[in-house]
Amino acid sequence: MEIRGPLELPARREDVDLRTADGLTLVGELAVPETSAPVATLVTLHPLPTAGGFMDSHIIRKAAARLPALADLAVLRFNTRGTTSPRGTSDGAFDGGAAERLDVAAAMDFVRERSLPRPWLLGWSFGTELALKYGRDHDVEGIILLSPPLHRATDEEVAAWRDSGTRVVILVPELDDYLRPAEARERFASIPHANLIAVEGGKHLWVGESQTRRVLTEIVAAVNPSALPLPTQWPVA
Repeated sequence: MEIRGPLELPARREDVDLRTADGLTLVGELAVPETSAPVATLVTLHPLPTAGGFMDSHIIRKAAARLPALADLAVLRFNTRGTTSPRGTSDGAFDGGAAERLDVAAAMDFVRERSLPRPWLLGWSFGTELALKYGRDHDVEGIILLSPPLHRATDEEVAAWRDSGTRVVILVPELDDYLRPAEARERFASIPHANLIAVEGGKHLWVGESQTRRVLTEIVAAVNPSALPLPTQWPVA
């Protein structure tokens, strides 16, 4: 069976609730390898909810569907405040990235409570803004930024990662609607150790199986490179 589209590979999946410091409940899901302990954890931050982003946005959904089985990763995905998906609606209201600081903190509290190993923040579009603005508040091994628009994260907040010692991986689509590779190199030049990857033919929404596989491969290359190359068939021979 070819691994593509909405195919969900075996994993232990659990509906979870995250509690924020201001008293909200955020709905989410934790997926972990079916028969082994995870080697690392992806804490996912979805695209802009006012533009249709949620915990089921396709790259995040496919990371949760595939990477526990293919790369021994735990994947935590959740709806930020006021966001709705088939899993349910998180309490509160969208706050433009301000009060969402507490949502990121609630997710990291959950990671600590569950003793999930080697957490990475994986942000996509709006989610990259949350990772850049608030990721330094937490003990993360790295951040992975997919299609960063840099609309909300300031130059100062970007430059603050320079001396963090935290790994920074940035995937910039060649044909992005907001920030393309040449400008991205200038905007992220304040982080000398950042690994900026320009993805030929890529677009902001990473549509199509080839783009999905490229993104998931780059995620695994950063977090658990021993799992590469990612299989394209299931079960794995």
